[in-house]
Amino acid sequence: MRKDVRILLVGEPKVGKTSLIMSLVSEEFPDEVPLRAEEITIPADVTPERVPTHIVDYSEAEQSEEQLYQEISKANVICIVYSVNNKKSIEKVTSHWIPLINDRTDKDSRVPLILVGNKSDLVEHSSMETILPIMNQYQDIETCVECSAKNLKNISELFYYAQKAVLHPTGPLYCPEEKELKASCIKALTRIFKVSDLDNDGILNDNELNFFQRTCFNTPLAPQALEDVKNVVRRNMSDGVKDNGLTLKGFLFLHTLFIQRGRHETTWTVLRRFGYDDDLELTQEYLFPIIKIPPDCTTELNHNAYLFLQSVFDKHDKDRDCALSPDEVKDLFKVFPYMPWGPDVNNTVCTNDQGWITYQGYLSQWTLTTYLDVQRSLEYLGYLGYSIIYEQESQAAAITVTRNKRIDLQKKQTQRSVFRCNVLGARGSGKSGFLQAFLGKNLQRQKRIREDHKSFYAISTTYVYGQEKYLLLHEVMPDFDFLSEADLACDVVCLVYDVNNPRSFEYCAKVYKQYFIDSKTPCVVIAGKSDLHEVRQHYSLSPHEFCRKHKLHPPQPFTCNTTDAPSKDLYTRLTTMAMYPHMAQADLKNSTFWLRASVGATVFAVLGFAMYRALLKQR
Repeated sequence: MRKDVRILLVGEPKVGKTSLIMSLVSEEFPDEVPLRAEEITIPADVTPERVPTHIVDYSEAEQSEEQLYQEISKANVICIVYSVNNKKSIEKVTSHWIPLINDRTDKDSRVPLILVGNKSDLVEHSSMETILPIMNQYQDIETCVECSAKNLKNISELFYYAQKAVLHPTGPLYCPEEKELKASCIKALTRIFKVSDLDNDGILNDNELNFFQRTCFNTPLAPQALEDVKNVVRRNMSDGVKDNGLTLKGFLFLHTLFIQRGRHETTWTVLRRFGYDDDLELTQEYLFPIIKIPPDCTTELNHNAYLFLQSVFDKHDKDRDCALSPDEVKDLFKVFPYMPWGPDVNNTVCTNDQGWITYQGYLSQWTLTTYLDVQRSLEYLGYLGYSIIYEQESQAAAITVTRNKRIDLQKKQTQRSVFRCNVLGARGSGKSGFLQAFLGKNLQRQKRIREDHKSFYAISTTYVYGQEKYLLLHEVMPDFDFLSEADLACDVVCLVYDVNNPRSFEYCAKVYKQYFIDSKTPCVVIAGKSDLHEVRQHYSLSPHEFCRKHKLHPPQPFTCNTTDAPSKDLYTRLTTMAMYPHMAQADLKNSTFWLRASVGATVFAVLGFAMYRALLKQR
């Protein structure tokens, strides 16, 4: 909502502009009226909308045309005052004032106009018959008020309507000619309906209506009031109420009714509660709340955020197969202005045999977005209505900023849940295969991936000593001379070479010596395509000798050319090294480090699967 409202009064001389302002301020008709009233400010606490209001008078006798133009450009709403007993002043509304104001304001952001018929105490008839055709002709006219500065009739109402025209304008919401809501308003209210429809059955039941009412107006509806609302809809349309709940058509009809009855503020209260500005766009403050992320800290979703995302998944997984079909994904993102996930997502997270994103894959993608681009994650949560449904100040409440990595190293423990592994290697060494194998895809399944659907990221869960963690693999392009800080910043490094290509290992050796030899980041050499014949590498040291010389673990054999899904043991080891870099170094000579990690992983993967099945049964 606006921070303040600026009201300008214009009109022919002697129509009573100054008298109206002075009668409002002093609550009595002035004996002496100056040519022009000084600008006055009404404080927020005495206005109905709790917004400071500035009232500005215009006098042709005291001000130049240039000053008038300046005031028009600064005004939020303009009251064109005429005298109900002076036909010439009424004619001037259309022949002079409206054209002048329109010439001085941008066509796309016209200020709302209010026609004010003053001196109603001097006549017995109303000027409305003359004024109504003018109101129908000009869309910018919000309303018309007849008043009397002398009798104090409708004075406070006049300024209330002026304030309301700014804070709750009709223009963006409703088309008076068509007598229906505008497309942008329907779009915003449709999103609000979908967010409020917590079970996604296309109906707002009594619980959902009450939650909506409490969210927007801080008070639930009494059972009788709920029935009255539904009865109004029933009487006016056949498909507005279904199974004793409000349909989208019924919801839109109610808002049309509010606007037609002059209760724009009801619709605007709803729109603003759900993050919309005066142009019916979601505000930057709503979509991108401020969140401070110090250097060497990462961003993760917290427990409440995961619970919320689980509920969003559940409401869109219509067939209860624990995966989202393309239609279900499309339905989930209907509250977004664009489709945020492309086909690459299906090769970034786990999918089922049909290539649909699984429940685990869905949570993984959210975890990845939050880690790589927290602003985008905040935006997405905003579209889904996280802060509204969970009654939080903003989406920032969904994010945990982890502590500085240096503190983790000092304390030799971490509270983080997401660990990044950068995968480097020469072209053709098998990096992409290594990423896809983590998602359970063997070589046969990988061959079906289209080139334009490939992803440089893969994320899934692993179990380390009983704790579920996310491992994020990032394939770094093999441009040796241009490795950026982002390419190097990670928790563990994989250096992949092709055992069947004699020139493959040299890249790994050079990258390690230039970038990681003095780093505290654990490094693992991966002997990729280990199902193929191993050839001698064209490098001064063999991979085994190189690892021994630089105190690295021996090269780890890896292949994704398997009948079943590739083994996850290696990924669990990588996560363990990322979590406990000090142990990885200390236990280098002791093979039990790998053994403990593997056994722990196997046990907890079994336990994890059993718990997951139990969870699915509950769901």
